[in-house]
Amino acid sequence: MTDADSTPLAALLDERSIRLDATARDRDDAVAQVGQALLDAGAIDPDYIASMLQRERTVSTYLGEGVAIPHGMLAGSRSVKHDAIAVLRFPNAVDWGDERVLVCIGIAATGNGHIALLARLATMLLDPAVAERLRAVESAKEVYALLGTATG
Repeated sequence: MTDADSTPLAALLDERSIRLDATARDRDDAVAQVGQALLDAGAIDPDYIASMLQRERTVSTYLGEGVAIPHGMLAGSRSVKHDAIAVLRFPNAVDWGDERVLVCIGIAATGNGHIALLARLATMLLDPAVAERLRAVESAKEVYALLGTATG
């Protein structure tokens, strides 16, 4: 079992990687910003941001309910120092192909750990009520509380 399988989601979140009033020009800018939040929290090396952008250009990480979960390619996991997530809210939304994204949850995980994190987050966020609460958070404390209740 990896950290991504067992660690509470809120424990993977550094306060430096929560940004609730972000703005982005486009999808690539939003992905780069969520990567920068992971970098600022000390979870990744800079190369991981390029891996996140490559992933997004290959397969969209849009989940639904106004939420995207950008993460790197499997090879990018070499640039991950420790499992972590970042939460950026874009109150004015970001064009994401045919969709609009209000919240990006960036994932950094060692090895195949991103798969477990994706599954846990997707399970939680596919509940429209939970996604709505995340889109409406106004403080880091609310983000921690919401992710602390995650059972996924």
